[in-house]
Amino acid sequence: MTYADTTHDVRDPELPGRLLTTERDALIPLLRARPDDDFALATLACPGWTVRDVLAHCAAALTRVVEGRFEKGVFSPEANDRDIAARADRTNAQVLDELERGMTEAGAAIARAGGALDAVALGEWVHAGDVRDVLGAPGAYGGQGLGSALTLLARVTRQKSCQPLHADLDDLDDPLRLGDASGELTPARYIGDAATLVRLYAGRPVPDGVTYELAGAKAEDLNIFG
Repeated sequence: MTYADTTHDVRDPELPGRLLTTERDALIPLLRARPDDDFALATLACPGWTVRDVLAHCAAALTRVVEGRFEKGVFSPEANDRDIAARADRTNAQVLDELERGMTEAGAAIARAGGALDAVALGEWVHAGDVRDVLGAPGAYGGQGLGSALTLLARVTRQKSCQPLHADLDDLDDPLRLGDASGELTPARYIGDAATLVRLYAGRPVPDGVTYELAGAKAEDLNIFG
């Protein structure tokens, strides 16, 4: 896989939507084939949430994006819990129906937002990885959407003026530059695989036995979701 350096490029407004539909095409059929018991499994990345809770949160968030509903406190932990509770009487299939619609339709709204909602698409893709991780399904924090996700991750970390980081990734041909692009700060250095880098930036646990090198920064300093 190759990665195009986007340090100085122009935002691709269609990229978040492509990431969502790519993940939709892989994740939704996988979930529709799983037994209901799998939806009750506890997640590692989101303590207190089950697989179903994560999916309900994602469905609600994308529906809000599609409908343009961003009231005060939206996406706060309290609002997220209310969104999950509001879907408590729905079947798992109905939650997946809403999620599929959101992953299909949210891209256009994100594109129109001029970059303000790009991180939502990245966050939903990360949550898909959370679910895959619990289910032991391949592609957690990777898969067909990885290239688009890394491009989006680089852009989001620049928007947030995160500490600059130079990543030499085992599974990509070219180095990845993330964070502040002013050149005024010394970049940290990461050596390892791309999925682990995503885990670090998303604040997700790194599995036992996975090795990587990180110099000039602490793992907890990279978390962009808080």
